[in-house]
Amino acid sequence: MTPITTLHGIGTRIAEQLAKLDIHTVEDMLFHLPLRYEDHTQVKSIADLKVGDNTLIEGTIQAAEVKMGKRRSFLCTFSDGTGTVMLRFFHFYPAQRQQLKQGTRLRCFGKVSQGYQCLELVHPQYECTNDINSATLLEEHLTPIYPSSSQLNQSIFHSIIDQIFEKQEIVEYIPASIRDKFNLLPLLDALNILHRPQPNLSLKILREGKHPAQRRLAFEELLAHHLSLYALKIRSRTRNAPSLDNAGQLIQTLLAQLPFKLTNAQQQVYTEIATDLRSTHPMQRLLQGDVGSGKTVVAALSALQAIESGYQVAVMTPTELLSEQHKRTFTQWLEPLEIKLTWITGSLTKKKREQTLEKITSGEAALIIGTHALFQKDVEFAKLGLVIVDEQHRFGVHQRLALRNKGSQEGSYPHQLIMTATPIPRTLAMTAYADLETSVIDELPPGRTPVSTAIIPNTRRDEVIARIQHVCQNEGRQAYWVCTLIEESETLQFQAASDTTEQLKKALPHLNIGLIHGRIKSKEKEEVMEQFKAKELHLLVATTVIEVGVDVPNASLMIIENPERLGLAQLHQLRGRVGRGALQSYCVLLYQPPLSEIAKSRLTTIRENDDGFVIAQRDLDIRGPGEVLGTRQKGTLNLRVADLQRDKALLTDIVEAGKLLFKDYPEQCQSLIQRWVKEGLHYGEV
Repeated sequence: MTPITTLHGIGTRIAEQLAKLDIHTVEDMLFHLPLRYEDHTQVKSIADLKVGDNTLIEGTIQAAEVKMGKRRSFLCTFSDGTGTVMLRFFHFYPAQRQQLKQGTRLRCFGKVSQGYQCLELVHPQYECTNDINSATLLEEHLTPIYPSSSQLNQSIFHSIIDQIFEKQEIVEYIPASIRDKFNLLPLLDALNILHRPQPNLSLKILREGKHPAQRRLAFEELLAHHLSLYALKIRSRTRNAPSLDNAGQLIQTLLAQLPFKLTNAQQQVYTEIATDLRSTHPMQRLLQGDVGSGKTVVAALSALQAIESGYQVAVMTPTELLSEQHKRTFTQWLEPLEIKLTWITGSLTKKKREQTLEKITSGEAALIIGTHALFQKDVEFAKLGLVIVDEQHRFGVHQRLALRNKGSQEGSYPHQLIMTATPIPRTLAMTAYADLETSVIDELPPGRTPVSTAIIPNTRRDEVIARIQHVCQNEGRQAYWVCTLIEESETLQFQAASDTTEQLKKALPHLNIGLIHGRIKSKEKEEVMEQFKAKELHLLVATTVIEVGVDVPNASLMIIENPERLGLAQLHQLRGRVGRGALQSYCVLLYQPPLSEIAKSRLTTIRENDDGFVIAQRDLDIRGPGEVLGTRQKGTLNLRVADLQRDKALLTDIVEAGKLLFKDYPEQCQSLIQRWVKEGLHYGEV
């Protein structure tokens, strides 16, 4: 790759500024596409101007003066013989006043707005044309405006692009046969169109990202990401892993003890996992299942398969609350089988931590549950055979990679089961998780009653509180009240959990009310949860820490305050804390009016749907893939040109093109990956 500094006029200072925009090479600049375009190819008559036009005009200054008012401004009356506009400058300097005097001939470009007396151009670009044949100044193509910084002007980008097209060879990595099959422009043609578009090109189509030139680059970028993951999938098949093959006695014992039968979906998914675990190559499987579908018991069966083969299992969760929930559940299921488990989080005392580390290192603990504390340096596993990552989208990529590497011994890697209750729409799964096999639990256990959801303004708060009184006292049920902040914030008008608890205690003096949030100590948190599970508390006020891993079948009412602040997936997860049995359960979305159109759309989606996959797709439509995947972390899908929503129609073709390219042109695959994915290649291995 040719460094950008090989181009004329790019010294150290400019190179440093370009590096801040992630432009290091000539190729980086080629794929640094314009934000928008300006039309400097034709001069428009002032008489034809309309408010909102971005346009080029030519004429003469009739008068110039500094006008005092709320804001001092320099005004130039400007005419071309067909009409008059005002050029207005709020920021100006003496030399500019000297330059822009009566009789000066200018060519100006700017946005037309309605002024006090006539049309205006505020701070237009301008060029004096007194001594120049103005016909030679017209551009031949639309002028691209690039994403930049305050230290770089547009002329630098224009100079770089001109040099690249004049001197540099632009390498095409997609063979003509594949381009023809999928109706793709050659790369050079696509780049030429986007960096030097002809005047007759539709700016509307370019703005919408629907031009064939944009389609070509989006296709190549998505193809590169797909190939990088596909390559990892192939590579993982060459790696070694322990074959976890045994008689399955522990599994049979657990199944016999469970007070419920597995659903058909759970049985199918476990069969897929069990087959993978018996392989001598590392399992890389994503397990998707809606809230309450029973992923945890599938994880337990997978863990038992590894433990019976003499290996340890690590279960990693994003929060202490979820790790505590898993600890309780796994203890209940595995202690009767005489399997020792331990729990490690950041809140353990020094002595307790040392004891826990000893159990892990010696192999005494067969199952280890914990938060990100699992992959800290002093945690050493005796014989790690399986890693289970719950709520995977909450973890940074480096964290998952660190845990996998901890388990590698003598060229052998542990199997990985990655679980999520946030269903991933097919469009995302095809790109962001192409290296993983996918299993879906697509049915809920029998006896579950759908949760009835209501959207109610905060002005009816008293009615909601009365409803809690009735549910808890008359029906013997329990309720949640979820707040979005821990303590009052001056800038956000949302009730804080601590204040809400005090208010509810006054309004409901006969009810026992508990409070839980992320900042209270682990022991205290566990005590409050145990009281709620034991029905000693009627109402639990909580922040969104209860989003995952809390299971209290007697709770049948949930109030979510300020739901307009949360994403659809998070609202669906929270609502999933009720309706965990045969009881009719209710969720009240208590919003602060007025609602924006997006918030209305989001809350209506939750009220009308209880299918996690439908909700996930709608969440993707509203928020985009970055939010849904948690991709603001380094090493996940980081797209420069493509847009997963806009370009999702390309994905089926990309999978097919990837197979053809991988089979017939392997050297081109590597070049494409390096062009678009760069250092991110190894991240997919997690």
